[in-house]
Amino acid sequence: MRSTVSGIATAPDRFAFGENWSRFAQLLDEPRIEEAASSLRSMLEVDDLGGRSFLDVGSGSGLFSLAAARLGVGKIHSFDYDAESVACTAAVRDRFFADKDDWLVERGDITDSAFCADLGTFDIVYAWGVLHHTGALWRALDNTCGLVAPGGSLFVSIYNDQGRRSERWRTIKRRYNTLPDGLRTPYALLVSAPSEMSTAARRLIRGRFRSYVRSWSESGPRGMSRWHDLLDWVGGYPFEVARPEEVFRFCRDRGFELQKLTTAGGGLACNEFVFIRSGKPQAQDS
Repeated sequence: MRSTVSGIATAPDRFAFGENWSRFAQLLDEPRIEEAASSLRSMLEVDDLGGRSFLDVGSGSGLFSLAAARLGVGKIHSFDYDAESVACTAAVRDRFFADKDDWLVERGDITDSAFCADLGTFDIVYAWGVLHHTGALWRALDNTCGLVAPGGSLFVSIYNDQGRRSERWRTIKRRYNTLPDGLRTPYALLVSAPSEMSTAARRLIRGRFRSYVRSWSESGPRGMSRWHDLLDWVGGYPFEVARPEEVFRFCRDRGFELQKLTTAGGGLACNEFVFIRSGKPQAQDS
């Protein structure tokens, strides 16, 4: 296994993403895998991915590489900065697709231009909730754009810029990672309590409180886990944000056309983009 990591985000207060996703991977089952595959079909607006190549930038648990495999992708290349995430993705591959010889898993850094130049290009490049955790968002997005083959698709999600609210959460996230291990979970529960209480109250008023309780154990959107997503949200540092129009202009200037956009509705979640690499880069804004 090749290991190429430039060391951009090695701060001691960096969140242990791989540790969190390794715990999540123990929950993987058919409903979660199907939900993940369904989210790929929906955003990419395809029924299957037969014969296409797929690059999973920051593969995390490996769930979406697995979902791509289930949709018939040919070549899969998964990489992550976090060594535990790499091991988790490899374990998921070996558990569900041990006979897929054209699924490569390795360690690498999307902010490392030399590493990225070595990868080649792919029909589908998937970078969901990853680039804003590198500590070098725009360099990471620039490198990611270069990995998309002509006519290929770029599926990327980036945290929405909420100004002062985003700054407040950056402080919360950094503080989480400076706490002793035993205090991190209580801290995560404390800082997320206001929004969770609000959600629970709304569900109660609408007579749907049981669905709120079930949401903590059942498969959520994209096949994810509410608890592990909460830890990823509270602890996810480094943390950067961008406005939708910033991402649009950045990719447009590199020869991409926006095919689909799902925004966070003005909230703190991720804006999701699907771009098609369609032609020559446009003149960049001054």
